[in-house]
Amino acid sequence: MKRRDLIKSSLALSGASVLPAALAHHGWSSFDQERPIYLEGRVAKSTWQNPHAELEIDLPAGLKLPPDLAQRALPAQTAPIDGKALLAKAVLPTRKDTRWEIELAPLTRLQAWKVAEIKAGTQIAVLGFTLTGEKGEAVLRAEYLFVDGKVYGLRSSPA
Repeated sequence: MKRRDLIKSSLALSGASVLPAALAHHGWSSFDQERPIYLEGRVAKSTWQNPHAELEIDLPAGLKLPPDLAQRALPAQTAPIDGKALLAKAVLPTRKDTRWEIELAPLTRLQAWKVAEIKAGTQIAVLGFTLTGEKGEAVLRAEYLFVDGKVYGLRSSPA
């Protein structure tokens, strides 16, 4: 069961009326921010809605880290995050799933960056964080999104 669906059913069973707030304010503490993961693939499914956009991507067989990954240009607004260090530390996941769920930023931040809605079939790359120990679902919280020759820092806003 997807995390969003699990939250919805838990709240429904408890009779809670805080569903929108709960979905919008789930934490990131379960994600391993010391181990940046690199993924790339074709978008199989796109859910462009709040509290944040989500993509499902299919990874190609034989996925490898791009040789130029550590040298890629990053938006200046992301300097406090030390994206260059994240790119240099990036690894591939150890799990063998071929489809991953990618959690993007809230729609307001995507709109501020002028990220057009990403449709199924689009080729993307993403650097982010997966659940500690890669346990549970194949889900990645996106830190950087690479699409159509552009890179977006999803924890920051454009200047």
